[in-house]
Amino acid sequence: MRPYHQIPIIECGEPLVKIPLELFAVESPHPYEKLGADYEGHSPYYLRQSVIENLIQAQNYLQLLHPDWYIQIFDAYRPVAVQQFMVDYSFGEALRERGWKEEELLPQQREEVWKAVYEIWAVPSLDLNTPPPHSTGAAVDITLVNDLGEVVDMGSPIDEMCDRSLPEYYINSHQLYNSNRQLLLDVMLKAGFQRNPREWWHFSFGDQMWAWLYNQSHPETIMTARYGRLTGSKLISS
Repeated sequence: MRPYHQIPIIECGEPLVKIPLELFAVESPHPYEKLGADYEGHSPYYLRQSVIENLIQAQNYLQLLHPDWYIQIFDAYRPVAVQQFMVDYSFGEALRERGWKEEELLPQQREEVWKAVYEIWAVPSLDLNTPPPHSTGAAVDITLVNDLGEVVDMGSPIDEMCDRSLPEYYINSHQLYNSNRQLLLDVMLKAGFQRNPREWWHFSFGDQMWAWLYNQSHPETIMTARYGRLTGSKLISS
């Protein structure tokens, strides 16, 4: 259980729709499909309608400050099966980084690896009360692309399993990385999003994490989540 799982979900029934990719920069091919993740024939570039509308607003705010800069979409809707695939993949990557073999792991080593994985990845839960954020269609992983078409340096890659992923990691050490992250945060907050406290790239609108973070900064309100987990059958075909 994460702290945000205490937030009730009152599903509004808003559909998932295809992101108008021509309006954004896009990580292509999709990074998880390259690794072998199976989206069962659906495009991974779907979000709830209001989330897309707010994302377009965020890009408009960005371009008022930096004309010809774009939000780059790395990942959006993620079925629970893909969440499980990426958790398993990341477990294997964490083993390789440490030079360990799964069959030789001591209990404390296994615990260390799983702790590292779940610092970044949500549990691939099928419980409708505790959906992974991306499985609701309310969360998006993004970065920025500048007017030269170059990905803006944030000081660490998306999905890195270390402390550099913490949004304020560079606040006292590297002004450029920190200011780039702050720019991304500023335009997303202005469009109504909230940022994952542990990931500089993860933003959401309308899910449990969003509501929980909103309530932390607005204690006079009690916000509930409007988006829960959706299944593939509720996707709108492209």
